[in-house]
Amino acid sequence: MAKRDYYEVLGAERGASADELKKAYRKKAKELHPDRNSDNPNAESQFKEANEAYEVLKDADKKAAYDRYGHAAFEGGMGGRGQHPGGGNGDFSSAFSDVFEDLFGDFMGGGGQRGGRQRATRGSDLRYNLRISLENAFAGMQKAITVPTSTSCEGCDGTGAEGGAEPQTCPTCSGMGKVRAQQGFFTVERTCPTCSGIGQIIKNPCRTCNGSGREEKERSLSVNIPAGVETGTRIRLAGEGEAGLRGGPSGDLYIFIEVAEHDLFQRDGVDLYCQVPVAMTTAAIGGDVEVPTIDGGRSRVKVPAGSQSGRQMRLRAKGMPALRGAGTGDMFIELAVETPVNLTSKQKELLREFEKLSEENNPLLNSFFSKVKSFWADMKN
Repeated sequence: MAKRDYYEVLGAERGASADELKKAYRKKAKELHPDRNSDNPNAESQFKEANEAYEVLKDADKKAAYDRYGHAAFEGGMGGRGQHPGGGNGDFSSAFSDVFEDLFGDFMGGGGQRGGRQRATRGSDLRYNLRISLENAFAGMQKAITVPTSTSCEGCDGTGAEGGAEPQTCPTCSGMGKVRAQQGFFTVERTCPTCSGIGQIIKNPCRTCNGSGREEKERSLSVNIPAGVETGTRIRLAGEGEAGLRGGPSGDLYIFIEVAEHDLFQRDGVDLYCQVPVAMTTAAIGGDVEVPTIDGGRSRVKVPAGSQSGRQMRLRAKGMPALRGAGTGDMFIELAVETPVNLTSKQKELLREFEKLSEENNPLLNSFFSKVKSFWADMKN
């Protein structure tokens, strides 16, 4: 029986590119695979035919020879059905190794990579949330914390084996971490069921950690909090995280800082803001007020006569220190003029008299009512 044209077998056009031939073969292989065509007695032979065609056409030299001479290019015992043109012994699985992962990649753990997983696994990183006061953020501090974590087992030195013995090579996978199984025409790899892909086994697991090489404990650590930290600052302690599996390196510990709100100061970067109430009389005639500073000290601030609520005054270098940099921020004092309450009869009398004498001392009030009168007049017109 005459052999069919290779392009016809793959359902591809003559002159098709390598990518087009690969796509055509992949489609044909899925369509004709014997495992999907148990009711078709010719599926296996058709599948081999497609494989033979692609074996020739994927090779640039063989394809050029076939395009010029057809099947005659491989006569002489090298082009028989079931054999690979150009040599072969009928084991056609190698013919589509370049598309194997595209077709059956789900059987190949880790993208088809060979070999077992690392025997020693790095421990996980840990996060610790630390809340501190604004005063501590200003001055910096040493803080003792207790971290629940996995540490290297002291009974086995982290190996997982009793007495610290070294794990042995897995006899099932010979240390590869994977085993091969035949499925139809294909050889696929799966994670070794004996060692779970590690490549090693422990015959006598440590009784303290049950072979994991780690044990749960609480550790006390001293953390250096530098001056100038703010909410969101992250401090990394290398190697202070979870212990590695079976002697692997430890992970890292990350301290996330949260600075608590303060009763007196509001922070904006390196600057501080403090709202200070002043008496109406002090704001009117001027005077001095004493204000606190974040370092625990005091500063006297001169209030100019006629100050209004919201007026700000700056105290240089009385703010927060810059983290990882030179310099210190400023502190801003914001005045809040306070109106007296619970007045006595005498105070009310004096204020009424003061009101009569101060009609020309309220420029904002006079300007406002002047605008109101103009507004009403415009509305009438």
